Amino acid sequence: MKSSETTSSREKWYAVYTSARAEKKVAGRLDAMGVEIYCPTREVIRQWSDRKVKVQEVLFKSYVFVRLKENELFRVFEVPGVVRFLYWLGKPAIIRDEEIYVIQTWLEGDEMEEVEVSGLEPGAELHLKKGIWKDQRAIVQEVGKNGVKLVLPQLGFVLKAKLSQLFYDTPH
Repeated sequence: MKSSETTSSREKWYAVYTSARAEKKVAGRLDAMGVEIYCPTREVIRQWSDRKVKVQEVLFKSYVFVRLKENELFRVFEVPGVVRFLYWLGKPAIIRDEEIYVIQTWLEGDEMEEVEVSGLEPGAELHLKKGIWKDQRAIVQEVGKNGVKLVLPQLGFVLKAKLSQLFYDTPH
């Protein structure tokens, strides 16, 4: 970074809250405007009455990530379906590049499959020791037959995952 470059002139990632089920449309419109976007999706199989269909499901419902300079944030409101930014301490929350990278890498990994998770109780705090979430602190929100819902406070998200192996320990 050049010493003359100010913090507000660098592009940063922000989370934009969208209307319900408008994430892909908002992402497409922002992309068409030249805004760098990231709308993480995963392929899932949906059962219809007469067939099974593979569809791309948005990972974070009602959210799209945008990379903009602070003085350009107003641009997102030109797009129908944009509601507001996700705020932290009264300002649009900045998502670190590393956090976007972790999400991208996790989605590209092959660690996801259906298994039964047991021995975890809601409210338990975990320290993840291996895999893409290595060294992250997580709080168990919900335990189901096929997965676990974890709160990752550092990212500000709730993550529902079906993991082949969950490497963790409880903080001492």
